[in-house]
Order: sequence, then structure tokens, then C-alpha cells
Amino acid sequence: MVEMERASGFKNKLFFLITTSLILMLILAVRTPSMNRPIPKPLGAPAPCPSLVSEESITPLQNTAHLLVSAYMDQRVKDFDVRIIGIFKRDSIQLLHCLFCCSDQLSTTTPARILPHSDHFGFPYSTTDVQCQIPQSCNATHVTLLTQPTPEKAFNQTWLPIRNKKTSESEERSFDLTVCISNLYGDYNNVLQYTQALEMYRLLGVDRVVIYNTSSGIDLTRVLQSYSQEGFVEIVPWPISEHLNPSHGWLHSEHGGDVHYFGQLTTLNECIYRSMQRSRYVLLHDIDEIIMPYQHDNLMSLMNMLQQQHPNVGEFLIENHIFPRKKFEPSGKFHLPQWSGVPGINILEHIHKEEPNRNEYHPHKMIIRPRLVEQTSVHEVLIKSGDRYKVPQELCRIINVSKSGRNSTMDQLYVDKRLWDFKEKLIPNVDRMLKKVGLLT
Repeated sequence: MVEMERASGFKNKLFFLITTSLILMLILAVRTPSMNRPIPKPLGAPAPCPSLVSEESITPLQNTAHLLVSAYMDQRVKDFDVRIIGIFKRDSIQLLHCLFCCSDQLSTTTPARILPHSDHFGFPYSTTDVQCQIPQSCNATHVTLLTQPTPEKAFNQTWLPIRNKKTSESEERSFDLTVCISNLYGDYNNVLQYTQALEMYRLLGVDRVVIYNTSSGIDLTRVLQSYSQEGFVEIVPWPISEHLNPSHGWLHSEHGGDVHYFGQLTTLNECIYRSMQRSRYVLLHDIDEIIMPYQHDNLMSLMNMLQQQHPNVGEFLIENHIFPRKKFEPSGKFHLPQWSGVPGINILEHIHKEEPNRNEYHPHKMIIRPRLVEQTSVHEVLIKSGDRYKVPQELCRIINVSKSGRNSTMDQLYVDKRLWDFKEKLIPNVDRMLKKVGLLT
């Protein structure tokens, strides 16, 4: 009986302790905001910005058929502060509104100015710029686009970081010369020519090569990763095939698809803005092309002379010269045994070039001053503030070892051994890289 009373007393004390603890916990739970307890947001309130920041190079825009690529500060156009580069479906362009994240607070929306590029070659999708004005007193860090002018519509919206926040002309640049390479696709594996071209650009004074990569072969991927680790190459993933049906050609009526050459026009424009604050000049061309000076040891010496002679020029056109890849230098002196197992073309074996037919359209590639350019196509700038100048072929021209559209005989071709002037440094530099990635026999 005594033991039962003791047990009952213990239970009562235990109940008292539990009840007291619950009351104390309840008091703590309902304490006032002055005691630093976070105030829960009401249901339905928008998430703090930026709730979701895109880490992709291609980002679908909600409630549209469009794709966004990147956003940059660009105050060269009156009343606009930010330029968003995108790929828009041309028959589905609607009104859009810009929304900014201002130090973790949503701004009011501002109207978007939509500027489709004039060159699209008939494809349903084209490179498109969207210009936005930042509201006053907003220290904008991210931007997104809405189909409705109400910030509440930004719930679960994907944001783009705003790059190039400083736009002063006096800002110190990191590079003199940047090469922008049109995108790789189709498991491209022309390792030898790619390595030779990159090493040639090192010798010519290029500081950075930017490559947009949809797909590359396993050997070339190893080479690119090695150059990236060295800091010479910047690889931008370009998964355009995950979003559209990209064309392998340049004209929609002949090749079909959604967008020209895997979005080549978009990557060239994106690279200009990516390089705008850090590079004095940008070279726009393909990987089988080398912009070669003929009276200077490097490209910067050439550009210093040209800029002094033509201070208002922002677009320098370089004439393209085809070196047919089926025409070989007859002695075979550069058919080097250590390169026999490396996939790709050996540019040192090709010294015969075609003279361009100047009675018909002949494409050029470009060296530009990026701060003077707003929009570009493949062979010419579309919108710029500077002048255009065709560089004489005696000063500079493109060495393009590629497939020829002619059936020229050897006596119809001209000998050009300019590449051989660099052989003493080029060959060991190429060997170094191929050995580094395990491709030398």
C-alpha cells in the first residue's frame, strides 16, 4: 500500500514537471518580435529575391517560347541600363516587363524594349536583345522578365545575374586580344588543327580564347580542358540541343531547324558582351581560321598601327582566303611522324591558297572594339557607333584551311608559306600540349 502511494506521488510530480515545461515552451513560442524571433511571411507572399538564380548558359523564360542567355550592364543607349541577350521565337514576341532584385528587395517593374536582330536567315528563332531601365534607388544585382507588370508574378521566377557592373571607359582591362570561336557541335574532334590554331594565337599575342561548346570529341575535350586549366581557354557550355532543334546550316529554306548553326549568332553577340569590359579587341571567326598579320610579328602591333591611322574605326574587316585541305605541300617536310596518330588536319601541310573572286560576294571576318558594338552578324557588325574599315590583304588576311567550293588545279593556286615563319616555336608548343594530354605516339 505504501509503495502504491509512493508511485502515485511520483506520477503527480512527473505530470507537474511536464505540464510546467509545456507552458514555458508555449510562452517562448508566442514571444514578441522585439525578442528577435523571425516573423513568418503570410501565405502567398513572394520569395525573397533572387529566389532562384540560373547557373545555366541557356534559361527558358517562363510562360513564353523564348530563351534567355545572359544579362549585362550597358548604359550606352539613353534611358536603358541593362541588356539581356536571348533567343526569341520571332512569331511569338509579346510585351515583357523587367523586374530587378535590389539588395534582396523586389523593384517595381519597368517596360522592356525588345530588339530582334535583323539577321536570322529565315529561322523561326533569332538572337534578340531586351533592354531594361533600372528603377531609381535600386542597386540591381539580378534581373528577370515577366509577362505581366506585377512583381507578384515573380514567384519561382529564374533570375539572371547582371554582369559588367562597371562601365567606365577608364576601367583597367585585363586583356588586349580575345578570340571568340563559333560554337562546337557534332562531336567535333579535329584535334591537330584546333591545337595548332590555339598555339598560333598564343604566338600572335592573343590573351584569351572563348569557346561555346555543344559537343566535342573525347580527344578534343581533353585538349580543351587542359587549355582551360592553364587559363588560356574559357569554355562556355552551350546545350542548345536541349531546348531547340538547331540547324547544321546557315539558311532555313535549305537546312531546316529552329535556329542558325546551333545558335552561332547568339554566341558571337554573347561573347562580345562577355569580353566588353576586359578586352581591348575581340576577334570573331571560326576555329579553322587564323587571322594572320603579314607585316607584323603579332596582332597587337598590327592593331596599334591600324588604330593610330583610323582612330574612329570600331570594325576591322579581314578578308578570307581558302587553303584547300585536299591540296598538300608536295615535299611532305611537315608530315611529322609524331602527329600521325592525332586526329585532324595539319595546317603546315597546306600552303596553296585560292585568290578570292571579288566580282561576287566574298565574306570577311572581324576584329572589333567591343565597346563600340551593339549587335553583330557573322560577317559584319549590325549596329555600332564607330566606322568600318577593310584591312588590305597585304597587311592581314585569314588563313582558312578548309573544304573548298572550287575544283582548282595547282597552277590556279598561289603559294603562301606565312605559317612556316612560326614553325620553330609552333611545332614544339603543339607537341607539348599533345604530350600533356597523352595524344603523342
